[in-house]
Amino acid sequence: MNKWLASLGLILSLGLAAPVWAEDPMPAPVAEEAAAPAAMEEAAAPAEAAPAEAVPAEAEAPAPVPDKGDTTWMMMATLVVILMTIPGLALFYGGLVRTKNMLSVLTQVFVIFCLIGVLWGIYGYSLAFNGEGPFIGNLSKMFLSGITPDSTAATFSDGVVIPEYVFMVFQLTFAAITTALIIGGLAERVKFSALLVFSALWFTFSYLPIAHMVWAAGGFLFEKGALDFAGGTVVHVNSGVAALMGALVLGKRIGYGKEAMTPHSLTMTMIGASMLWFGWFGFNAGSNLEANGGTALAFINTLFAPAAAALSWMFVEWMIKGKASMLGVASGAIAGLVAVTPAAGLIGPMGALILGLIAGPVCLWAVTGLKKMLGYDDSLDVFGIHGVGGTLGAILTGVFVSPSLGGVGIDGYTMGGQVMTQITAVGVAIIWSGVVSLVLFKVIDMTMGLRVAEEEEREGLDTASHGERAYSM
Repeated sequence: MNKWLASLGLILSLGLAAPVWAEDPMPAPVAEEAAAPAAMEEAAAPAEAAPAEAVPAEAEAPAPVPDKGDTTWMMMATLVVILMTIPGLALFYGGLVRTKNMLSVLTQVFVIFCLIGVLWGIYGYSLAFNGEGPFIGNLSKMFLSGITPDSTAATFSDGVVIPEYVFMVFQLTFAAITTALIIGGLAERVKFSALLVFSALWFTFSYLPIAHMVWAAGGFLFEKGALDFAGGTVVHVNSGVAALMGALVLGKRIGYGKEAMTPHSLTMTMIGASMLWFGWFGFNAGSNLEANGGTALAFINTLFAPAAAALSWMFVEWMIKGKASMLGVASGAIAGLVAVTPAAGLIGPMGALILGLIAGPVCLWAVTGLKKMLGYDDSLDVFGIHGVGGTLGAILTGVFVSPSLGGVGIDGYTMGGQVMTQITAVGVAIIWSGVVSLVLFKVIDMTMGLRVAEEEEREGLDTASHGERAYSM
């Protein structure tokens, strides 16, 4: 009996020593131990004769399960990214348009978020992150097939995982806000039905391939070593180029350059910009996929870069125009957020400050000098801030990731080589998004019409497209 008790004690001690992060809340070996005493009573001699044979089965390491802290952080990051879209982006854009178009912008952002959310669950997630093709994934997880509450997704640390549902919905928010950003280039004149058709098609043929190329193992740009921590190419270059193509195909708003088209509520724009900045902490720091020092680095960089960009934009504008505008400060902050997005978890805090100081004046030039030079009507300057700022940030990520400049460094790093890789990634995103967007806008314009009628544009899209008003008269 003493030998039997010693064997049982050995087995139980091995079971209690199993890692607490096992995939099943009660791993199979533990469940087998619960039934072991009865079996031992029936055959005590065989159990005593071969206790060593039971050890290998008990020592088999179970699969890891998500850490509760990491899971909680990622769920919170997802929530704040949703907040930066609805209502953050909606209010930021809504305040910049004229009163008669305020409600239309709010509706467009809200509905696009819903539309992309549904499409992401049906096929978007599978095509973006499942499969190892160079340009697109596969449909093996269509309708989220095979994903359960026990499914896990890897993070950047060995052995650390989060629930796949959490990873899936976090990435959903990126797809939704990227598509919604395009609205800013088309505002005040695009047909609502045409916008929804374009959004669904652009999401399918531009966002999903670029996301897969940059972020999925086996993706064309991923394998080339392109760095994009939270979406410089996938989100900002992608949407900025699409907005430019839409502005060119749609043409200028009626009265553009002749009539005043001042923002109707800079108060709402400031509130929206603040919510965007708040949500961007989830956007950038959440892209580390766990809560650790790398998350803290992305977090502080998401503070330093936009703060520096807001100041640099403001001071340059102050010198040029003689006044420091609130719109300039808010726009500068967004420019800094855009620029630091691809670099957030890869560069040091001082690198983020310098990147922000550069991004402010560059994007100010893009929304004034470049826009005037090329003569396009990008209503809310999506290309000037997101397209140009995203390009700047993506390329300079290759510079500031250098350990000598405070960056985290990467294996085999050379500054020249990494900058060329970043330029390649930006070029691919510009060409891919540009071609897809131009084709889609042209086809939609020829089939169902892209722009509202002149009388509807003059009346305002609030009443013409939705039969409502943002404000009671």
